[in-house]
Amino acid sequence: MTEPDGVRADLAELLLVGRAMATEASEAILALTSAPEPLSTKSSPTDPVTAADVASDAAIRARLTASRPLDGLLSEDGESIASHNDLRWVIDPLDGTVNYVHQIPHFAVSIACEAYTAGTWRAVVGVVHDVMRGEQFTAVRGGGSQRDGAPIGVADPVPLPQAVLATEFGYQPEDRRRQAAQVARVAPHVADIRAPGSSAIDLCWIAAGRLDGYFEDELSRWDWAAGRLIVEEAGGIVTTFAQGVLAGGPHVHELLSQLLAD
Repeated sequence: MTEPDGVRADLAELLLVGRAMATEASEAILALTSAPEPLSTKSSPTDPVTAADVASDAAIRARLTASRPLDGLLSEDGESIASHNDLRWVIDPLDGTVNYVHQIPHFAVSIACEAYTAGTWRAVVGVVHDVMRGEQFTAVRGGGSQRDGAPIGVADPVPLPQAVLATEFGYQPEDRRRQAAQVARVAPHVADIRAPGSSAIDLCWIAAGRLDGYFEDELSRWDWAAGRLIVEEAGGIVTTFAQGVLAGGPHVHELLSQLLAD
């Protein structure tokens, strides 16, 4: 079912704002890549916050205040703002902060705009900007996914023994023990498993056909809100996996779900 023209126009405007947010936040991060030392930590000593996290969050808030003052905001690195119009932005100002600190050039800005309908928040626009590669992945609900303006789609079907998957690890020792056991269960059945360090990029690479699947059971909404929409609009499937998500092309998603069912 197609949406009314007025709704599509609104989504196009939201996409422009999201892209501007992501670009300006990425520029703020790039200006600080020579000074990646942590300012503090969050959930554990291995969960850092840097000046780049703060600067990226500030750049997004400035754009939101100027362009969409009635919208809400849910951010990993700052106070929430209540929505006054049933729209909110869910952002991770710097997804892959550990990579940033260690000068591994693999981190992103993740931005989703969600609409509150039928008692739940649902992403309608998603933008993920790969800071160091300069790639920008976007999606509009019902409008497909793109990389730098070109349509993208998941690889499917991919036989599980040929599939390359991604996962990431939590910050607490008990989480890592549990997640390592999941990797041990899956690894004998697939071509390989990667842990690149950014769940937002992992999901976008599934959408672009670079990866075939992703699983992680301990995530926050800002980790997957944009990436989930980008995968779904690229023809993939994303479902809840404990407190995280499981994603892939339809064939890999089904088989991976069976492996991780317990």
